[in-house]
Amino acid sequence: MRRTRRAPKSRTRSRTGPRNRRRVGNALIGTVTAVALCTGAWLLSSGARTHPPPQPSAAQAASPAGPGTPHHERQPATPHASATASASASGTAPLPPSPPDRVRIPSIGVDTPLMGLGLTKQGSLDVPPPERKNLAGWYEAGTTPGERGTAIVAGHVDNKEGPAVFYQLGALQKGRTIEVARRDGSVAVFTVDANEVYDAADFPDEKVYGAAPRPELRVITCGGRYSKQTGYQGNVVVFAHLTSVR
Repeated sequence: MRRTRRAPKSRTRSRTGPRNRRRVGNALIGTVTAVALCTGAWLLSSGARTHPPPQPSAAQAASPAGPGTPHHERQPATPHASATASASASGTAPLPPSPPDRVRIPSIGVDTPLMGLGLTKQGSLDVPPPERKNLAGWYEAGTTPGERGTAIVAGHVDNKEGPAVFYQLGALQKGRTIEVARRDGSVAVFTVDANEVYDAADFPDEKVYGAAPRPELRVITCGGRYSKQTGYQGNVVVFAHLTSVR
């Protein structure tokens, strides 16, 4: 996993979720690019360099301002239209906090458990163990998926054995759904607003991690250009917002 600029240390990591402790939000990772295993070890060891993971097309980038667009991309509403715009853009009402246990993305075949992630000693977002390629994680000091704000999920794109849980993330299209099963028994259903890829040097921290007025989700893995020397050069980031609850 590529770890870039340093952020303040978090409190001790817990895999049981934030049920009994105060969450500190995403500010701690506001200047840290969170990506999954970026070395591309499988591409090197297997000789599969002609078959890299799919990358988002330009058509999957954020649309011009309007409902369903990530809130950082929207233009301010005019006073007489603000109430209508707010209602149409909000999706569904926020849920109370509850740790997530599983994430499913049916259109790309993802159905995986989630573990809690903290920050490393260097101040970057921790990751699931690389040998557990079919396990994803969520930033448990931040927003829980379905709660008002921006929830963060990250996972590996590959490891030395082959494709991992988010290998197909770059192929996820706008309008598709992401389901998060929560510990309280509810399932938060998010609709994809955009799927974008960024070079690590130009990672938009505020756009990805910044606070949101509605329940939003970011799903992050490695992507972009690939180098034999340094691995993947960027990140694939999916932007989604809560649209229903089961």
